[in-house]
Amino acid sequence: MSARPCRPFDAARDGISIGEAAGFALLERARADDPAGTLRLLGAGESSDAHHMSSPHPTGEGARRAMAQALAEAGLGPADVDYVNLHGTATPNNDTAEAQAVSALFGSAVPCSSTKGATGHTLGAAGAIEAVLCLIALEDARMPGGLHTVDPDPALGCRYLTDNVEAPLRHVLSNSFGFGGANCSLVFGRAH
Repeated sequence: MSARPCRPFDAARDGISIGEAAGFALLERARADDPAGTLRLLGAGESSDAHHMSSPHPTGEGARRAMAQALAEAGLGPADVDYVNLHGTATPNNDTAEAQAVSALFGSAVPCSSTKGATGHTLGAAGAIEAVLCLIALEDARMPGGLHTVDPDPALGCRYLTDNVEAPLRHVLSNSFGFGGANCSLVFGRAH
């Protein structure tokens, strides 16, 4: 636990901040007559690395598998993703493992950030909240900067955004990881 708001992917990150939230999503099947631009869940991936009760596999292998599976289900490659919403807890081990997984799949070019600096870690609601934030990013054509992250850790090798960036977004990926090595990644995009 950090004594102040958490700083995901910051060189001086020192733990999570707990947030409070709830989330609910109602999914509908895509229809042929959906208007162009309709926001869609395009792919989902999950894995369980079961490395440790509260720590991820040190190389992020389970996280990488979940992201790769989500991309495969969406029929996309890593170069098709415009932004990654990181799980980004601001703990040294978790951020390091996730950075390794993201770098292994995407390299260092894809813009990414964690929204937990703004919301705190909302535990069981985090995945739903961050999925909604990804849909808002697509709708507003804006990648959110990581609030409270001042000095992104260069050792993590990620293109971490500290400020909001306006850009047309086609596809975004959201990571949510949990205790026991549960990993889930979702890919969102627009109908054509």
